[in-house]
Amino acid sequence: MPPSLTLPRADGTLARYTLTGQAPITGAPGPIESRIGMAAVHVVADPLARIDPTLDVALDWDATLAFRRHVWSLGLAVAEAMDTSQRGMGFPWSSAKELIKRSVAEARTVPGAVIACGAGTDDLQPGPRVTIADVEAAYEESCGFIESVGGRIILMASRALAACAKGADDYVKVYGRILGQVEAPVIIHWLGDMFDPALAGYWGSHDLGRATETLLAIVSDYAAKIDGVKISLLDQKREIAMRRRFPASVRMYTGDDFDYPTTIGGDAQGYSDALLGIFDVIAPAASAALHALDRDDDRREFSRVLGPTLALSRHVFGAPTRFYKTGVVFA
Repeated sequence: MPPSLTLPRADGTLARYTLTGQAPITGAPGPIESRIGMAAVHVVADPLARIDPTLDVALDWDATLAFRRHVWSLGLAVAEAMDTSQRGMGFPWSSAKELIKRSVAEARTVPGAVIACGAGTDDLQPGPRVTIADVEAAYEESCGFIESVGGRIILMASRALAACAKGADDYVKVYGRILGQVEAPVIIHWLGDMFDPALAGYWGSHDLGRATETLLAIVSDYAAKIDGVKISLLDQKREIAMRRRFPASVRMYTGDDFDYPTTIGGDAQGYSDALLGIFDVIAPAASAALHALDRDDDRREFSRVLGPTLALSRHVFGAPTRFYKTGVVFA
């Protein structure tokens, strides 16, 4: 007889849950060819560190790096030091630098491992005295560090820029300056205000249509310096519409944690690659589903594996989305 567990219900009572006996999805080894699948991975805290956890950060480095090796073993790429590491929400740039340095070094020891790292301005606190030049300098420092350790760049959205920009022209100026300096094509991340209210009005407008046009203009002007764009707006229709307007060389990385099977699966006019926080949580299933697309574009198996994960993802990133659930890395 399958084992059972006693689980709490919403009304405070307990219920017995009997395991189905179905073997868990283990993922598949080897590279994934049909899509790029990047997991925005979490970190593992050191619960025994002698620190005040409300003020300081201490990681279990062995467990944190072991999880990255696990993700690579499944054919997925690692998106390091992203918002899923709580950048700008308690995980400081000083700790992010050490995380980036160690993870990039670890990637060199794993054949075929792919890693890209978040470059932001989270060491620059928004305030009335912060200028556009300050934002540019903060981005330059972050990008320079990542490049110095051999990492690829994910250009994260900036709270400081959102606070001090007067309009779309300031975004064009800042992104143009940074893109003009980077050594290799970057991924631009548009993080919506449902994930971070401080980013409301990004790209110079609270009107998403106008904001979209500003980003599209930047992508068009600097296509040679942009590998792709990650959209985290939880807006499938907008993502697909933008994807269809990108230059052929620029990828769309879905950040739609509410409906990623649709955007990744694609349509007759294209598909999205993936850069998702939920791929941290469901790495084996994500690997198995993407490998299914490698096998003669097996959409049925892709949907069978990935579709059931949506309920968990919608729970993890349920409103208020900025307080999404963590504690999802087990080592």
